[in-house]
Amino acid sequence: MTKATVGFLGLGYMGHGMAKNLLQKGHPLVVKGNRNRTPVDGLVGLGATEAANPREMAEQCDIIHLCLSNSPQVESVFRGADGILAGARDGLIVVDTTTADPTSTMVLAKELAAKNGHFVDAPLGRTPKEAEAGTLDAMVGCDPAIFDEIKPVLECWAGNITYVGPTGSGHKMKLLMNFISMGYASLYAEATVLGAAVGVPPAKVRQVIGSSRLSNGFFDTFMTYTVDREEVHKFTISNAAKDLRYLNAMADDAGLMTVMAGACKQYFAHVEASGNGGDFVPKLGDHVARLNGLDMELEAAKGRD
Repeated sequence: MTKATVGFLGLGYMGHGMAKNLLQKGHPLVVKGNRNRTPVDGLVGLGATEAANPREMAEQCDIIHLCLSNSPQVESVFRGADGILAGARDGLIVVDTTTADPTSTMVLAKELAAKNGHFVDAPLGRTPKEAEAGTLDAMVGCDPAIFDEIKPVLECWAGNITYVGPTGSGHKMKLLMNFISMGYASLYAEATVLGAAVGVPPAKVRQVIGSSRLSNGFFDTFMTYTVDREEVHKFTISNAAKDLRYLNAMADDAGLMTVMAGACKQYFAHVEASGNGGDFVPKLGDHVARLNGLDMELEAAKGRD
């Protein structure tokens, strides 16, 4: 049986592993490069072909994956003379794994439907490690019939796939997920800095909380940096700040008061505004410490077993 030709836009930390798995599992793959040629050249060396622009990709592909940073980037590759919509064939499926603004998602879905195409929002959970292994989480929003059609393709790079509901539902769920995770980050940053200030070093916080019912995977990756200075959670503060802006806008649209969401947004907005948005999320504790006159690298070294 001939496998669908898949296009991939966005070959960063997550996208490279996803695209590699699609290729290795038998799908003809079309990619488009950006400034960093390394992932593109590596995939072309494995058998992928390269498109000049999104329009050319849409003309060749049955399915296109997007793994970009934000909704303006997604809108940019959709529209214009060389955009996806300009080259879309009947039945084209676009799978957007970006953590995006659901309002933008719904507009783009209508524009693609006008070209007889289908929009699937399938944002991601887990890390680049799972992307390379093909075991990411995916939360999916689309028409149920399209979900049945696209699921075997998603299974090339995802180990845990959850159908959330109609188009836009996946992106809404992802914002809720990132609200929880960035809420954890804010909580862990404050708790470790407060602990250090009163004589309980981060290593002891990790030892006690990590062996209790309060532990979780996010705690493990956050504390791996805080204590061991090993960056295993490669998600930037700027991306987190963007997601929290989208989350707060979604809450505003729903007419809800969200005190915690607003507080988390301000934490990340402050660090981003200070010029440190390129740091990974677990460094939030360092910035909170710096605001309070502490050196977290020195504090983290205390109390290690």
